[in-house]
Amino acid sequence: VCEVDPELKEKLRQFRFRKETDNAAIIMKVDKDRQMVVLEEEFQNISPEELKSELPERQPRFVVYSYKYVHADGRVSYPLCFIFSSPVGCKPEQQMMYAGSKNRLVQTAELTKVFEIRTTEDLTEAWLQEKLSFFR
Repeated sequence: VCEVDPELKEKLRQFRFRKETDNAAIIMKVDKDRQMVVLEEEFQNISPEELKSELPERQPRFVVYSYKYVHADGRVSYPLCFIFSSPVGCKPEQQMMYAGSKNRLVQTAELTKVFEIRTTEDLTEAWLQEKLSFFR
C-alpha cells in the first residue's frame, strides 16, 4: 500500500474547495520507486471525453474529477468523483499496487462517489451521468 504524497494531499484539499464551476480533473499515478501516490497532471475545463484521451490505455491511474452535473429536475451540483482506471492488460504487479492504494487515497480525499473503469473507452458523459444518477 502506497502512501499519499503530502503535496498531493494539499492539492486534493484545495481541489475539494475550488470555487470554479467548470469540469476539472486531477490525474494521479503511483511512483514505484518512492512507493507513493503522486500528482501526474491537472486539467481545467475538461470534458469526460477529453479526460478519457489523457488516460493511458495500458496503465492504471487514479482520477479525481469535479463534474458539473445537471439533475433531472434542473438542479445543478458539482460532485467530486473518484475514478479508478484499471485497464485490462496492465501488469499484475502494477494492478496490485494501485488496487492496494485505492482505499487510502479515497479516504485521504474524503470521497464517496467512487467508480472504476476497465477500459478508458468506458469514460463518457453518458456513463458518468448514469453512475451519478444513483446518488440523490
